[in-house]
Amino acid sequence: MLGLSAAFAGIASWTFSWAWAFFTIGASAAQTARNAMQRDLTATLGTAGATYVRFLFSLPFILALFLFETVVLGMKPPAMSTPSLAWLLGGALAQMLATGLMLAGMTMRSFVVVTAYTKTEPIILAIFGAVFLGDHLSPAAIAAVLIATAGVMLMSWPKRAAGAKPDPKEWQSAALGLTGGAFFALSATCYRGGLIGLEGSNVVIIATTALLAAQIMQCALIVAYLALFDRALLKAIAVNWRKSLFAGAMGALASQLWLMAFTLTSAAAVRTLALVEVLMAQVVTRRLFRQGTSGREYIGMALIVSGIVLLLHG
Repeated sequence: MLGLSAAFAGIASWTFSWAWAFFTIGASAAQTARNAMQRDLTATLGTAGATYVRFLFSLPFILALFLFETVVLGMKPPAMSTPSLAWLLGGALAQMLATGLMLAGMTMRSFVVVTAYTKTEPIILAIFGAVFLGDHLSPAAIAAVLIATAGVMLMSWPKRAAGAKPDPKEWQSAALGLTGGAFFALSATCYRGGLIGLEGSNVVIIATTALLAAQIMQCALIVAYLALFDRALLKAIAVNWRKSLFAGAMGALASQLWLMAFTLTSAAAVRTLALVEVLMAQVVTRRLFRQGTSGREYIGMALIVSGIVLLLHG
């Protein structure tokens, strides 16, 4: 057991320059799987129910991970300060609202396009990070953010036949996705703010402790609200627990990896690399939802890849 603990601690202290990138790619893959499952759950639970599932069914997995790290491996969790808790609460609330907006948009438009709308967040994150946290990006990183975001906008701009009137649903889904992206940016900024205030060099236990605190606050608010105002939905969520477990597990894995990445570098850099999720969503769209891809979307994806390459090598 001592050997396992030492090995795990060595991995946890793995803070070389590329670690955040591996964490981010893993988080993006898990989040793509979670989003696809949540989109499917909207048919039975509605947008609100599918949103709540992501948080309620993540908590058991995060709690199990925390107990494994502290009880079995003997890791010491960082002490929680009032400012850190305030940052985490802000991140938790913004994340719930962002997830709901994203899923509402997905009921109106393509899975991949709405995912792309939410990925306009790196520009907002760069501004938030510089203003509130003192995170500054290099000129190459700023260029990477702009190029990748331009690719996202090219992919997601509503298209229609010549002379055709705009479909209100296109602009509604755009507004929901873009607003969701802004709240995801606010959430990421708040989570990084909370992580910065936690002492320690072990990125795993720092991320797990912060995530557990945020998830407890989220679940307490959700359960209290449903118990008071929508017990029917609370019962429906409980009945659909089997379908919800996978979304919860993927949500827990994605959140854990996101916070580990935020511990190591700026949220804007993490979220720019996370634009690979748009490419992953494209695969999901073609395989599961039978939705096609236009030439403009392929060009947008090429810009996203170019921005990511510049970010990693700039």
